[in-house]
Amino acid sequence: MKTILIIEDDAHISDMVSDALTAEGFRVLQAWSGTEALLLLEKETPDLILLDLMLPGYSGEELLPQIKEIPVIVISAKAGVDSKVETLRSGARDYLSKPFSLKELLARITVQLRNTASRPRRTRLSFERLSLDTASHEVFAGDVPVKLTRTEFAILKLLMGNPSQVFTKAAILDALSEETPDCMESSLKVHVSNLRKKLRAACGRDYIESVWGIGFKLSGEHESEEHAHE
Repeated sequence: MKTILIIEDDAHISDMVSDALTAEGFRVLQAWSGTEALLLLEKETPDLILLDLMLPGYSGEELLPQIKEIPVIVISAKAGVDSKVETLRSGARDYLSKPFSLKELLARITVQLRNTASRPRRTRLSFERLSLDTASHEVFAGDVPVKLTRTEFAILKLLMGNPSQVFTKAAILDALSEETPDCMESSLKVHVSNLRKKLRAACGRDYIESVWGIGFKLSGEHESEEHAHE
């Protein structure tokens, strides 16, 4: 499932686009300001971003140069040629003027996702002190290297690529089926336990949270503190 982030302060437009994308089978994230978008992008890596330019906090123009390796379609009431040219030069892949057709927007999204699929994907994932390189299969907790098995690496890559998402055991096994077909439901808990121990030994804290009755997710520093006080 592809994830699309809508950065738009107009609730009517944001919800309208969100409903249309959800109906098309996309996972949708919403941010209402440039500042909120930056905080969200520290935890999430969407497949595509829909960006308004006139935002509270950081404007779209200020936000755009800080977005790396994610295709951006700008949707703005600024319809002048100069604005379009400058925005495209700043890194946007496409520009759609308001008011716009949802049908046209969906077509442009399809084109960008198709183009992105043909490009090499980024190789480095990061979450707080953890970093993972999908090309070299290296994992670090700060400056400390963490040696993982192929299955442990695949589990961590999945969680770090979707840091706010809770994965059921079935979803993890399905996602890992191509990389580690030997991982079975009976052994998944053991692999996760071993991964936890290795990360804890390297950085002194747990990064993987068990969500009772559902599965597993990455746990940030502030989340661990909140749970500790519950």
